[in-house]
Amino acid sequence: MAGPLISAEALAASPSTPTLLDVRWTPGGPPGRQEYEEEHIPGAVFVDLDTELSGPPGGRGRHPLPEPEPFQRAMRAAGVSNGRQVVVYDAASSVAAARAWWLLRFFGHGDVAVLDGGMAAWMAAGHPLTEDKPRVEPGDFVARPGGMPVLDADGAAAVALRGVLLDARAPERFRGEVEPLDRVAGHIPGARNVPAARTTEPSGRLLQPDVLREVFEEAGVERGVDIGAYCGSGVTAAHEVLALELAGYAGALYPGSWSEWITDSRRPLARGS
Repeated sequence: MAGPLISAEALAASPSTPTLLDVRWTPGGPPGRQEYEEEHIPGAVFVDLDTELSGPPGGRGRHPLPEPEPFQRAMRAAGVSNGRQVVVYDAASSVAAARAWWLLRFFGHGDVAVLDGGMAAWMAAGHPLTEDKPRVEPGDFVARPGGMPVLDADGAAAVALRGVLLDARAPERFRGEVEPLDRVAGHIPGARNVPAARTTEPSGRLLQPDVLREVFEEAGVERGVDIGAYCGSGVTAAHEVLALELAGYAGALYPGSWSEWITDSRRPLARGS
């Protein structure tokens, strides 16, 4: 695998044809499928984050990891095969795309890249869009979990104590001043706030690796220290793991994140900085 990112220019010039997944998504709606049907990158297949890249919401959080069988079925229907590169994209920020990237890596796919800057970067480079849906040849992807490190609630608490647990949400949500999505505000005690917005340029492209290293080092990230990431429901945290990888660090994802953490009243909460 060449790396977790691919530029619009490199994608357009690729001598092979990767499986292209459109993962546009907005928290709380509307579904990205309507945007996909209006226009998308030629050859792309839409994948729904809420229903195909997540299990049913409940005690494991708002966007729990899907089980292997339904995820495998969804990926095969989108044309994903183990031996063919997959490129995932969203509108611009790569937050939703990073969820697809992380899941495919977690379930064992060895060659997945995020389109840096998403569809906005593709359009800015002057490449075409289409409303035509491709004819999809079903893939042979086999989902084998375990390809990326994960944390449960106890593991996240332990990393917050002995290492660096990063909270990827906006600062006001981390501090507990507002909480638009979950019933309780605050953060996991000991966590450190590195909002996803701090790891990207205004265009949505991720910062250069040396700049990302500076951002994470300010939060205490260093070699030899356990690193974990969480957010509200495990989606934005996947983007944090992507940014960590670009910076040269391996981060474990807490998939349940804050929306799972607060389901047990015995777990402690923190507010403020």
